This record gives sequence, structure tokens and C-alpha cells, in this order.
Amino acid sequence: MTALNAFETHEVLNQPPALEGHNLFTSDRALSDATNREGAAWASADLAAYGAKLGAPETIEAGRLAHKFPPQLQLFDRFGHRRDEVEFHPAWHQIMGLIIGQGLHSAPWADPKPGAHVARAAAYIMHAQIEPGSQCPTTMTYGSVPALRRDAEIAKTWLSKIYDRRYDKRSAPIEQKTSVLLGMGMTEKQGGSDVRANTTRAEPDGQGGFIITGHKWFFSAPQCDAHLVLAQAPGGLSCFFVPRFKPDGTRNEIRIQRLKDKVGNKSNASSEVEFHGAWGKLLGEEGRGVPTIIEMGTYTRLDCALGSAGLLRGAVAQALHHASHRRAFQRHLIDQPLMTNVVADLALESEAATSLALRLARAFDRRDMDASEAAFMRLCTPAVKYWVCKRAPMAVVEAMEVLGGNGYVDEGPMGMLYKEIPLNSIWEGSGNVMCLDVLRALMKSGDALDVFLAEIDSASGADKRLDQAIAGLKAEFADVTDIESRARRVVERMMLTLQGALLVRGAPAAVADAFCASRLAGDWGHAFGTLPKGADLRGIAERARPVLN
Repeated sequence: MTALNAFETHEVLNQPPALEGHNLFTSDRALSDATNREGAAWASADLAAYGAKLGAPETIEAGRLAHKFPPQLQLFDRFGHRRDEVEFHPAWHQIMGLIIGQGLHSAPWADPKPGAHVARAAAYIMHAQIEPGSQCPTTMTYGSVPALRRDAEIAKTWLSKIYDRRYDKRSAPIEQKTSVLLGMGMTEKQGGSDVRANTTRAEPDGQGGFIITGHKWFFSAPQCDAHLVLAQAPGGLSCFFVPRFKPDGTRNEIRIQRLKDKVGNKSNASSEVEFHGAWGKLLGEEGRGVPTIIEMGTYTRLDCALGSAGLLRGAVAQALHHASHRRAFQRHLIDQPLMTNVVADLALESEAATSLALRLARAFDRRDMDASEAAFMRLCTPAVKYWVCKRAPMAVVEAMEVLGGNGYVDEGPMGMLYKEIPLNSIWEGSGNVMCLDVLRALMKSGDALDVFLAEIDSASGADKRLDQAIAGLKAEFADVTDIESRARRVVERMMLTLQGALLVRGAPAAVADAFCASRLAGDWGHAFGTLPKGADLRGIAERARPVLN
């Protein structure tokens, strides 16, 4: 046999098929169960249709291309005129058409109904697995609506086009567009999370508007049609609505300096900008900029938790799929006892994160009609964001290891998930900020702790390990003299106990038992794959395994 013939007879063996052609909703029983449990069963058919679209090979390929060919900044045209435009690969626009078409930027506002935020949350978790960069402008638009409703004139002009599901990529005045997207500009070089250190100035123009001069160190996303911006007005730090085009149709004086070269999130454009006398309109009260924009931040924090739960699910699905097809030592990896423990532990983490995130989404649905749910939302939004976003990176790294060297190349999906997963913990407030916000919520709202304890107490009596965890958590609050220094410990115990309560109430017995045995009873190692003897490892893994159509 010649060398050429030998090469021609080479076969690729023992490689799993690509995880595509599956339905991200119907094959994720933890997600579908939580969606029904938290009040959005009515959306199951629509979510299944979206899950099928996202799992289609052409959608997965579009997500890959959007990350492979990141946006490009075009500062000038060929004649030297300022453009300040961002150009995207066609795959980006394909994905944006999907996410806007599904209404993830505005559906709960455009068509409010019981469970609307939960239904959106389920779709958001699925979308994160395929192309998370497109979620940045989508999330900010979703979060901007409550703030925009504060101004009747802005609401009249902009809300109907925010609600529109026909994605419009054009850079044009609002009158010419079918739909619009909103962004945000808060942080500056010298301040970071301390937005009150902002130096950007806003001076009245004498005609009802303001002239804004200064910079933003993070301005996301610059292609959006308008941004909510913090600036120092004569009356103090205030929030301004700053469109890309001024009311007279001319381009606003927003100069893009550069696009951020981020570790991940490659498909999305994040930028640094300077305002050279940009026009803006005061939104809310002068001097009350932080309270005005923080409501937008509340919704983006929800999406950080949802996004991390989605990325985690995507990584776990890839690990389970690989382990179900790859063989070693005459058995599939998933049949190797130690690997069974690893993937079961990852599946357990994913289901707990999904259940927690959708329970929080239910509070957003009921906040206006139930004071207890409003208190739960205020307390648990930063807590859930902290915990899910902190746990997910560790699990994604473990899931990558299941794939071995195949996972550590950017040709496959794990590289994108791995580089994306730290972002949500940083965006809209890092871990310490979240834990301190939990303490502030406890101090500002006298009933917040009672509401939270009532939530977990509703599951008491079903599992002794959960009962012990509840008692231990209550002891954490008995002495608050040094609670700030142990805020991370307190929030961690709050979230583990809440996850235990949710799983005991709503998950299969095998899932709840393994969670309580490992996360609450202390029979748990420091790495994934350390579930204790007696856990139904294969049953947990099979529940989470994605199934190809």
C-alpha cells in the first residue's frame, strides 16, 4: 500500500457528533419544569419553537461566525468625515433578528401577563447557550423601559419602537426606524463601580435639554439608538437620555474612541467614548441619577444570573453529550463511575442555578401586586446574581475538562463558553458589590429577611438536612456586628439554602436528595465529581442529557 493510499483510508473514529439539531427547551427538563412551576406553562409551545430554532445547525453556525468575526470600528469615511459606526458580520444581524423577533428586548412590557418575565427568562437561558454577545443590547433595552416610562415625551416617541419585534440594524434617526435598541453609559476611568465619582458634566442648553461633555470608560453598546448616561448636572449626579441622533436629525456629538478588546464577549461591541457637547434630555429628577438608572441595573442583574445559568447549561449539555458518545477502556465515558459522578454533579449545579434564576424571575412578574414578592426581588436580585455568577465559571471549567483537549480549542463551543462565563459576575456590579447590596436591602427593608425566611421555611420538614441549613442560616443573622466582613459567607448560605428549598419542593427526589446531601449536609468535596455514596448519579445525569432530534 502506498503512503497516499494509506492516507486516503484514514478514518476518524470515536468522536461524538456535533451537538446540534436538538431542541434546547424540550431536551432540558430542568428548564421546562421550572418554567411551568414558576407560572409560564402557557409559553411552553412558543419556547419549544424557539428552542428548536436555537438548536438548528444554521443558528449554531451563525453564533460561531459572530464570535469568529468580531465587530469593526469605522471612525471615518473615505473622504475623512466622522462616521463613528460599528460594522458587524452578517451572522450578528442574523442572531439579532432571532433574539429581537422572540421579544427578549421588550416582551414583558409590550404584552404584560402573568408569567411574562419567567417566559422571557427561559428563552434568555436558551439563547445564552448559542450566542451570548447579542444579549448585551437586548438586556439593556429590556431594562431601560421602566426608566423611560418616567418621561411622557420620551415614552410616547420611543416605547412603541422598543416594543417592535422587527430588528432594524440601520443607523438613522428614530423617525426612520421600525425598531430601536437602548444602551448604557455609567462608568468612567477614575470611578469604576463608584459612579458618584463621575466627572462628565451636563449643562442646561436653555431649551429644555442639556449639553454633555466628558467620557465613558465603558459605553455599551455604541450601535444602540440611544443610551442612558450619568453626568454631573448643576443639581448633582443625574441620568440623561442621549440619542445617537439629535431631535433635528443630525448626528449627536458622541465620539467613539475605540472598541474594547475583551477576553470574551467577542461578538458584542463595547466601547470607550467622549462627549463633545452631546445633546441629552434629563430623565427623572436632577440629582437623582443613580436611583433613576439603578432600576435599569436591577433588570440587567437578573439577566446576568439568567445568562450565567444559560452558559452553565450549555457547557453541561456539551459535557454530557460528549461523555455519552466518547469511549475509553471499552465503555462510554458516562458509564465510567467517576465520570458519572462528575457529570451528575455538573447537572445538579445547572438545575439548581436554573431553578434559582427562574424563581427570581417570578418575583419580577409579581412585584407590583405582592409586597412580599417585591421585597424578595430587592433582596435576592443581587444575591442570586452573586451566587449563580460565582459558581458557573467553576462548573464550566470542569465541563471543559470532560471534553479534554477537544474542549480547549476554539473550533468547538467550549472556548466561547469558557471566555464568556466570567463576564456576568463583573457586569453590573462585581461580587463584593452584590453582597454589600444584599446587606443594604436587609437594612433598608425591615421585612426583607422575614420574607426570605418564610420562603425557605415553606419547605421545612421535608428534609432534615435542609432544616439544619435553615437553622444555621438563622444563626448567621443572630449577631450582625461583623456581618460586612462575612457578607460573602452569608449570601452563599442564603442561596444554597434557597436552592435546597426550591429543589425539595419542585425537583425529582434524586436531584433534591443529592443536593441536600452534598451542598447542605457537608458531605461534599471541593471539586465537582464528589457526590456522596447513595446518590442516583445516572438518573441525575440522564435527566440533564440533551437528546438529538
